[in-house]
Amino acid sequence: MARLTHAQAQALILLLSASMWAVSMASRQHGFNNTGWSYKRPPCPQNSTSDTPNKIVVGGSQKWTFGINYADWALKNGPFYFNDTLVFKYDPPSKTNTHPHSVYLLPNLWSFLKCDLSSAKLVASETQGGGDGFEFVLKSWQPHYFACGGGAGFHCNNGTMKFFVMPMFRRRRY
Repeated sequence: MARLTHAQAQALILLLSASMWAVSMASRQHGFNNTGWSYKRPPCPQNSTSDTPNKIVVGGSQKWTFGINYADWALKNGPFYFNDTLVFKYDPPSKTNTHPHSVYLLPNLWSFLKCDLSSAKLVASETQGGGDGFEFVLKSWQPHYFACGGGAGFHCNNGTMKFFVMPMFRRRRY
């Protein structure tokens, strides 16, 4: 099996992101879907109705914890926009919390898929999720790949404690 070069991987990410955006825009509301297919739109997530940046707690009331599928959470709570703040809340290490969490920002899709934390940047240590949590502002138009480094990588490798977001531009209201 041939390996992708860095440039090919970036092109693939851009293509996937553009495809996801196009699909998200294909709704009857915007006049792109003329198939007659009926779809009842779910209630708008908290971050889709405001012209100003929002703070979104990752995982909602369940926070950043083991056993939640965060890829599914991100799909249900998106889209995410420029300057939105993701808040990671989790319990610090203690006698009762022997498997603490952390937050890594992975550099690319390949690292995300493989849960390869070797080139990832630790953005929140095991102790930074307590209290008001750790805040990460979505400042650039690129995919942001997040994963937990807890359990010696098990939390990411089991496929649940990782997700990615691609911030979008907010629509202007006239």
